[in-house]
Order: sequence, then structure tokens, then C-alpha cells
Amino acid sequence: MNPVFRKISVIGLGYIGLPTAAVIASQKIKVVGVDINPDTVLKINAGEIPIVEPDLDHLVQGVVNAGYLYATHFVEPAEVFLITVPTPFKNNYEPDLSYVRAAVQSIAPVLKKGDLVILESTSPVGTTEQVSEQLASLRADLIFPHQNVENPEVNIAYCPERVMPGKILRELVENDRIIGGMTPLCASKAKALYQLFVKGNCLTTNAKTAEMTKLTENAFRDVNIAFANELSMICERLTIDVWELIRLANHHPRVNILQPGPGVGGHCIAVDPRFIVHAAPKESKLIRAAREVNDEKPKFIVEKIKAVAEALSTPVIACFGLAYKADTDDLRESPAVEIIQLLAQRESHYHFLIVEPNIMKLPSGFLSDERFKLVSIEEALKSANMIVLLVNHKEFHVLKEVKFLDHQFFINFVTETKIMENTSIQFQSNEHAACLA
Repeated sequence: MNPVFRKISVIGLGYIGLPTAAVIASQKIKVVGVDINPDTVLKINAGEIPIVEPDLDHLVQGVVNAGYLYATHFVEPAEVFLITVPTPFKNNYEPDLSYVRAAVQSIAPVLKKGDLVILESTSPVGTTEQVSEQLASLRADLIFPHQNVENPEVNIAYCPERVMPGKILRELVENDRIIGGMTPLCASKAKALYQLFVKGNCLTTNAKTAEMTKLTENAFRDVNIAFANELSMICERLTIDVWELIRLANHHPRVNILQPGPGVGGHCIAVDPRFIVHAAPKESKLIRAAREVNDEKPKFIVEKIKAVAEALSTPVIACFGLAYKADTDDLRESPAVEIIQLLAQRESHYHFLIVEPNIMKLPSGFLSDERFKLVSIEEALKSANMIVLLVNHKEFHVLKEVKFLDHQFFINFVTETKIMENTSIQFQSNEHAACLA
């Protein structure tokens, strides 16, 4: 047992918090996870997981059974507090920091001298300093870094996650981490924690630079994805095969164009660039333009579906995939969800058979409309007259062997090709697909 970090508290047990808690607990350090969702707490304490992530179920079961991880609704005293709560944006793209503030409010009563607070949630520049200021307003008896740089009684740092769903456990350990302290001492103390389980490099800087680093990484990807998505729309207008175009262009030694897709989803790439635009609207012209291109792509897909559906008197559309990327149950900012909802809003005579193997029930936005039905692959293929592939889940690879009926249309938006009447299906690698985040 590490003598410094005897007990660590992880606030928020979602797609990042739970894997992080489990990985730390695997180092035989006691970890208490805090979440407001009763089902999440019950499942974790039973050694189960509320999300889909490869190998996480076995890890959680092991550390829970060994007594190194348990979940609760209430924050307990600890040496370290990791905040891993959502940071969405509001309707006008203003960052919503209410979850961060609520987490800070919850840990303030149990803070003591020598504790370390680390914000991992992707946040606008300046959020870590706001955390320090909020804690100071709640605990006037303690000294925080913004009050005394040389000798704070509570250390505060920022360390963003940098993982891809589907590979979280491996990347939590292998990827480099950027650790931004409010002071060099804060950064050093946070680095000591991450070095317990991170095999990659732990690089230290100040908090604002670390915050901007995370936003920059996702904005960079968003801009590159937008280029591919814009190319696909241009090629549609000019009747050019965008896949052939990209394949040929990428033979240039200094060109590496990504693959287009139905849009950009997830809590990172679809959200984080907006934090930069909100902070510096006049200077972030390219980043804003890229976000607008990617936001428009689902609408472009809707029009392509409608064009094919015109041949059908009553379209029954089997939508394969609802998550924002392959082999996950994460629906946050999913372009597939947006595409289906837009179609339903615009065309009242459409019916939808949704195939999503990673969820047990449809999300709330679908439950009030009887035109939506969650079905198996077999039922979808049997009952639909139009089949739309939106996400390349591994379960859908069986479609390669399917012989479609004469009355069925198949549109593959993983590769943006229309296939009818028994034509073979080509699946692109999804590692660099623009639908990923």
C-alpha cells in the first residue's frame, strides 16, 4: 500500500470515472467511488458495471471482491479527490459547469490539510482556478493555491483524460498524461499519483496550459474530420467517389485525409472545440467553421436517406447503430441519434426499427413515439424495406453475408455507399472514421 495515498475518492462513476477508479484500485489502493445514480452504486457494489467497455467488468468485479473499491452516494474523507463529472454545454454553446460545481460543493466539507484535488473533466480554460476559488469560499479555514502559491494547505491540479472508448483500460495505463498544477508543487503531487498506474510519460505544466491542451487535441481532430466530411459533400455534388478520391490523395507522402462519416459524436470532439470558440470567438474562426461543417453532416445524411425513401410508399427503415461510435453504448452527441430524430420529425409516415446491441431499451427521446422500436438484427432484416448502417458495431459484420431482398434498399453510411439487390457490402476500418470521437 502506498503510504501517501491510502484512500482516493473518485467523484462521478461514468465512462471515465469508473475505469479510472478500477485501475487505481488494482494497485491495491482503497478507492471510494461517488455517484448520484442509485443504480450505478448498486451495480458497482455488486461487482457489475453500468456501461459497456471491454474487460472493465472483470476488473471491477476483482477489485470490488478484494475490498479495494466500493461505491456510495456520499463523499467520504480521503487523501485525493478526482473529479470526473460531465461538462456539457448549454443551448447557446455556453459551457455548463454545474456538475463540476456540484462536485466541488460535495467534497468541501470533508477536505483537510494536505489533501489533493484533481479535476479530470474536460473543461474551459480557467476552470481549475475556479475550483480553487469555490473551495476557498466554502472552507475559509483552509489555504488554497490561488491564495498562497508558496504554501497552500490543499493542492489542486488538472489532468484531462485522453482515452478512446473501447480501449479505455489500456490507454489509461499506456497513454501519456498532461498534469497541470496551480503551482509546481501541486503538479508534482498530482504526478506522484498518476505515476502509480501510468506507464506513459507524466508531463507537468500549469493548469491553464493543461486545460487548453485537452481542448486543442480535440479541436485538431475536429478540424481534420471536418475536412473529410466537407470533401464527401463536395464529391456528392460533383458525382465523384469520395473514397476513391481520398485513397488516391493519401498516396501523397505528406497527405493523410481521414475517412468521412455520418457526423461527429461523443462527449469530447463534438463538445470541446465549442469551449475554445466561447472563450475566444473572434480568434477561433477555423475551429468554429469545422464545428459547423460537422454539425451539418447529419442533415446531409438525412437528405440522402429521404432521396432513397421516395421510392417507398411506407418506408420502414432499419437503423443499424445508435451509439456515437462502434462497440460502445455511449449515445452522447451521437450523429445516429440526431439522424433518426430528424427523419422522424420531418417525415411522419416513416417507421423505424432500431438495432443497437449495446443497449437494453431506447433512450427517453424515443419512448413517446410508437414509430420507434428496438429490434434484433434478424427482425430488422425481415421487416424493413430500407436498411441504413450508421455505426460499424462488430455485431453488424454479419451483414457482409446477407443477401438482401429485391424490395430492400441498403445504404451504408460507414462507407457512404448505396447498395441494392444483393450487392456485396464493403466495411471500412473505423479507426479513423469521421463518425468517431
